[in-house]
Amino acid sequence: MSRTETATAGRGQRLMAIIAVGGLAAAGLWTLQMFLHPIGWAAIIAMALWPSYARIAARRPGQARLLLPAAGVSLVALLFVLPLVMVGQAVVEDNAAVMQWVRDAQANGVPAPDVLAHLPWGDHLAQWWNENLSLPGGLGRIAAHGHPGSGGMLATGEKVVVAAAHRALQVVFMLLVLFFLLRDGARLGRAMQVATTRAFGAGGEKVFEQVVAAVRGTVNGLVVVGFGEGVLLGLAYELAAVPHAALLALLTGLLSAIPLGAVVAYVAAAGFLAAAGQTGWALAILVWGSLVVFVADHFVRPVLIGGSTRLPFVAVLLGIVGGIEAWGLIGLVLGPALMAALLLLWREWVGEHEGPLAPGGGSGEGSAATAL
Repeated sequence: MSRTETATAGRGQRLMAIIAVGGLAAAGLWTLQMFLHPIGWAAIIAMALWPSYARIAARRPGQARLLLPAAGVSLVALLFVLPLVMVGQAVVEDNAAVMQWVRDAQANGVPAPDVLAHLPWGDHLAQWWNENLSLPGGLGRIAAHGHPGSGGMLATGEKVVVAAAHRALQVVFMLLVLFFLLRDGARLGRAMQVATTRAFGAGGEKVFEQVVAAVRGTVNGLVVVGFGEGVLLGLAYELAAVPHAALLALLTGLLSAIPLGAVVAYVAAAGFLAAAGQTGWALAILVWGSLVVFVADHFVRPVLIGGSTRLPFVAVLLGIVGGIEAWGLIGLVLGPALMAALLLLWREWVGEHEGPLAPGGGSGEGSAATAL
């Protein structure tokens, strides 16, 4: 066989090997599709915890195979999973109360509130309300019009138990995967460095490190801080007897990932209290919420995120909304993390700081400014 034929055969074999590896990877992802979200959450939590966990493991190498990863998983379950279970239980209870109200409203109608008379075009709003919602069955007709084929609002409550059981199973698998990621994290980290270097060269390892830093900064700065804001404000909601306090606390935690997003939730809670005549509690919620958000956004979050992964408001907003739309709840982390990684690469590309795309570190800043 000639040298040309040998080279051609070698290229063909490499191509077939790439196709085979791609097929195996696709088959593996298809097999694990129901576990991808738990695996993703476990990886995200492991990356966020790894710096602290690695320091502890270095001091206690004899306990790194069983005791330390088990302690890490227990800590995650205690700090995150258990409160989420408690919130989920409260949400289920609130859901039961809401569904009972829906049944009563469906059977008897919903009278128009007096506040409509004091609003602009209140007479038209009151007329529409009386023609649609005050009549028995009106709420169901509007719900069916908004969600045709969904089976109505009452069918929503029947899905809660199934969804809760599914989420509980995913949490169990997430904790199991997290145990092995913490136990074998050092070996997996070295393997990822080798893999990225082989695939993308010396710059690939740096890009991988930047992505990990972006994920870690997103988790620490958005999710952890948002979780803390949700807990602190949720306790205040419960103390002030805000209606559906658990649902509002969950909404507060989710919106807290967006800068000043929690303001919407605690202002709504204060509005509920003011409408019920509890002006003092409404003012207390406004003051406490403003204090919590100010401290979190101006002191806690910048320290946890760090300078390299800070994102503009619009990038955070687009990352969160687009991430949740594309990936589900895990997109709350993946979306901003991807935006942070892309922003880091862009800053290197335009020469703002050194990196795999700009080894000179700032050499392009002057030319970029001149071009602008």
